[in-house]
Amino acid sequence: MKAERRTIIVREIEHWRRSKLLPDHYCDFLINLYADPVAAPKSEVPEHLVGKAIMAVSQATGKQWFLTFGIFTLISFVVLYFSVFHIVLQIALILVGTALLLWLGERIRKNNAPIGFLTITVGHLLFLSGGLYMIHDHEFTGWYWNGGLIVICALIWIIYGIKQKLSALHFSGWLAFLLAYSLMLYQLTTAQAWYEVQLYWVPLAILYGWLSWFVHRFSKPVAGVMLLTAIFTWFMPEMFQFMFIDQTDFLHLQLIAKMITGGLTLFLLRKQWMVWVI
Repeated sequence: MKAERRTIIVREIEHWRRSKLLPDHYCDFLINLYADPVAAPKSEVPEHLVGKAIMAVSQATGKQWFLTFGIFTLISFVVLYFSVFHIVLQIALILVGTALLLWLGERIRKNNAPIGFLTITVGHLLFLSGGLYMIHDHEFTGWYWNGGLIVICALIWIIYGIKQKLSALHFSGWLAFLLAYSLMLYQLTTAQAWYEVQLYWVPLAILYGWLSWFVHRFSKPVAGVMLLTAIFTWFMPEMFQFMFIDQTDFLHLQLIAKMITGGLTLFLLRKQWMVWVI
């Protein structure tokens, strides 16, 4: 009975600590007073991350050690011998690995949002990097292979970002789409004049701005991402010229003109677009 009573008191003190009902040093004193003498006092538990990790390792069971080293060995084997696997097996491994990371990231995100988002990001990057590696390894030389994979990733990131309310991933999807669009323009057009490049991008920026207005009644976070994408696309002609076209004589003048025009437009329409995203 005494042990059960002591356990209840310790749990109540821990609740006071989490709820900030008492300062931490008072909680430490009470836990040391009521804790089981056999158990290690609270003050002996390391506060820093490395110390906590070492404590967790020292208390791990044999099964946990076996699973940890087994999983690490399996991952190392797959990475080292990935290139010799059949293409079907390679695709399956990438899809399974991506799905596991996304599932794990969603579970972690409930308790630790930054680590969960990082895990989800690694999962999506595994899909993209694994696909690009396969394209290079199997010598699929056409530009449309890379462009097609980037478009697929962009669609996945956009849909997943909207569904899971991850605006950063949603925005990354539109950036990936703009990258694929740039590759297509570079391969399929012969535009060299600055005004031709503007015609390829400015209408797209206006379209993104209109979409921001259109969707704001359904989702303001999505509208905010679309508005940010419109602003980014507004400056894409200059980025395209810098990366793919060797004509940068008047590029700085174009950027200054774009900044002035874009800034005036945002200022004059501030009462409209702020409603979309706030």
